[in-house]
Amino acid sequence: MKERITGTRLNPLNFFKRFGVDGFIIALLLMILFAYWWPEGGTGTGPFSLSKLANYGVSLIFFFYGLKLNREKLRSDLSNWRLHLLIQASTFILFPIILILFRGLIHDEYLQLLWLGSFFLASLPSTVSSSVVMVSIAEGNIPAAIFNASISSLIGVLVTPLWMGLIVTTSAMESFDLSHVYSKLILQVIIPVLLGIFLNRRWGHFAAKHNQTLRYVDQSIILIIVYTAFSESFEKKMFNNLSGLNLILLGIFLLSLFAAIYYLINFVCTLLKFREEDRITAVFCGSKKSLVHGTVMASVLFANSTIAGILLLPLMLYHAMQLIIVSFIAKRLAERKLRSTVPPSTH
Repeated sequence: MKERITGTRLNPLNFFKRFGVDGFIIALLLMILFAYWWPEGGTGTGPFSLSKLANYGVSLIFFFYGLKLNREKLRSDLSNWRLHLLIQASTFILFPIILILFRGLIHDEYLQLLWLGSFFLASLPSTVSSSVVMVSIAEGNIPAAIFNASISSLIGVLVTPLWMGLIVTTSAMESFDLSHVYSKLILQVIIPVLLGIFLNRRWGHFAAKHNQTLRYVDQSIILIIVYTAFSESFEKKMFNNLSGLNLILLGIFLLSLFAAIYYLINFVCTLLKFREEDRITAVFCGSKKSLVHGTVMASVLFANSTIAGILLLPLMLYHAMQLIIVSFIAKRLAERKLRSTVPPSTH
């Protein structure tokens, strides 16, 4: 009894982890509340402001990402091209096309902003760490998961702003200049990634050894970006028109989007007669979106925009839902495999 009282069972974080909600999601929610209570802290200007720190942090995140990329390992995983093609097509083509189909149905100006945020989510690359973890739990093709998560992130640097440049036509975003965006991407994202890849042979082992510490650095920077983005939106009262009904409908829409993508990928895997391990990797990697890349890309694409917080809202909702749903599915698949490998007991 004493162990139950003093052990980890009473730890609130452990309770939430059972449902796929980790401490980082809770920290994100706290940042939004903090931005609501004290937006002034995230809207300040000057050389030592949080927004300036966030800009430097974006480059740091992508430098560490490049530092952890092993070129030889990526080249060795190219052979399973059908699986890779399906995952990348789902991530960068299927997702955006589904969102475009709904664009003409939305006429309310505020709902169009939520749609734009949902499209931004659809144009993003897949996650890295959580995809690999979930594929590992479900006993999928782990090397393929690592390869696709890494390649997806690199492709997203170019494709995400291209999709947004093609779609963004609302008056709220008339200042969206694709050439300016790409110049910022080159300085803040592409150069740091290339520098990290170049230094991988020398410092890659350091990045692998301290991967958990670097992950905390990434998450800290993301929390700062989320705080500054929502501070701008709260200060300009951009959330005043967001009703509880709108939030519920957005959640239902994102949940339906995940289900549609998940079952469409499953269907294609059946047509292509994929192995079970490849099917697991395809549905997990192809249906997930990266909060890390979404947050840092938003800070580049929509820098100093009052609608940045609204555009991040669908991504944060989807991120929380995908963790909970995929965690549940991964555990069920692992349990099913375990039952199928355990021989029946004889009496």
